[in-house]
This record gives sequence, C-alpha cells and structure tokens, in this order.
Amino acid sequence: MSYAEVNGQSLYFEEHGSGAGEALVLLHGGLGSGDMFTSLLPSLTKDRRVVLVDLQGHGRSHDTDRPLRPELLADDVAALLKHLGLDRADVLGYSLGAEVALRIAFQHPDAVRRLVLISVPFKRDGWFPEVVAGMDQMSAAAAEMMKGSPPYTHYAEVAPVPANWTVLVGKTAELLQTDFDWTEEAAALAMPVLLVYGDADSIRPAHVAEFYALLGGGLKDAGWDNSQRPTSRLAVLAGASHYDILDSPALIPTVLPFLASPTH
Repeated sequence: MSYAEVNGQSLYFEEHGSGAGEALVLLHGGLGSGDMFTSLLPSLTKDRRVVLVDLQGHGRSHDTDRPLRPELLADDVAALLKHLGLDRADVLGYSLGAEVALRIAFQHPDAVRRLVLISVPFKRDGWFPEVVAGMDQMSAAAAEMMKGSPPYTHYAEVAPVPANWTVLVGKTAELLQTDFDWTEEAAALAMPVLLVYGDADSIRPAHVAEFYALLGGGLKDAGWDNSQRPTSRLAVLAGASHYDILDSPALIPTVLPFLASPTH
C-alpha cells in the first residue's frame, strides 16, 4: 500500500506495469476507487506504467476537512505526478474521475499528453434532466439506505475509517449539486482528447455532440486524405450506459489505439 502526502491529503495510489509507453493515470468515479479499473489492468499495463489513484475520501485515501471539488482533486493528482517524478502522463477518467481529469488538463496542461474522458459532461445541464433531479435530491441522509449497495460494501472493506461513509455521501451530494460550466476551458484544450460514451448514457446526445464540436470534431468532412480529420476523437459504445461502460468489451479496443497514436 502506497500513500503520498500531497496538499494536506494522504492520497492512496498503486503502480502497475512498465514499458516504454507513456505513463497512464486512471481516475475512478464517485463513491468508488481505483479498484473500478481492476479488470482493465491486464490490457492497459502491457506496454506502460499505470497509476491508480483513490481520490480524497474515496477508497483507501483519507479524508480531510475540505469539500469535494474537481478543481482541488485535480491539484492533488498533479502533485502526485510530481511526487512520482512524472513530468507528464496520459490521463483517463470516468464520471467524477473524468471531471478531475478535465480539471488537470485545464489547470496543469503541460502535465497531460493525451486525455480520455468517459461518460462526463462539460457543464451540469449536460446530464439528462432526470439525472440532475436525482442529484438535487441526494443528501447525507441517503447514506444509511445505500449501505446495501456495492459501493458501500467496497468502501467498508477498504476505507481507513468506514464510519466516514455518511461524510462521503454528504460531500458527494454537495458536489453533485454544484453548478459548473467549463465551455470556454474545454474549447481551449490543446492536447488530443478521446470522448467515450454509451449509447444509453446519462449524458444527453446533443451535449455529447456539442462537446465534440468544442474540440474541433464533427464540424466538417475529414477529406479523402484525412487532412481535415480532427485530432480529438469521439466513441459511442453500443449497449453501454453510464453505469456499466467500464465493462464494455469495446472500451479497451477504443482506448488503446488512441493512446498509441502519435501526438503532433
């Protein structure tokens, strides 16, 4: 078990694999941990060093008297990269982890070579209205009811203080109810970005198209010689939703070619 003391946080991380490929940082979804990516590790670690991170208050990482905010979590991960001696890395995030990955790219652009964003909006109203309504109803009071859920079972097994489950749920509710709009920052991203969604995702398809357009995609024909093809990419995985997209058999064949392609 490895911990790094960064920004007043005791942050848990694991390192897997080796090789000449660019290091890859994996950032998990809300109420989860780096263990979300366990089944993907054999494919991702063949030719590269992979770093799993448990974000503040999640998994094996400790919590502090600080709210959960993607901006703060991004600074934590950037500090961890420095702690590990990594000047830059590829970053892959899912849901909350994708929000954090975006903020790393905004706040520490030189630290990110390629960015993979799985099932995430660039502003809050990118979620379907019923999803936003559910977020607005969430509170710390839901923690007890959620004790029968897989996220709680995992948290109870690995968290330094399992009794902090209620705190994590409360902080997550506050985070989910915080409005955000990162349109201008997303449009200014310079590194290649891969957007990945399920065809039954919680993100509105119109918002997905808008996000891709901000990155220069879907605006014109690529040309017979691909000279007008955008650097960034969009993937919609058949038969996948926000809740099971990491289990999609199409995910790894989508991600690996993007990471392996040359950066110009």
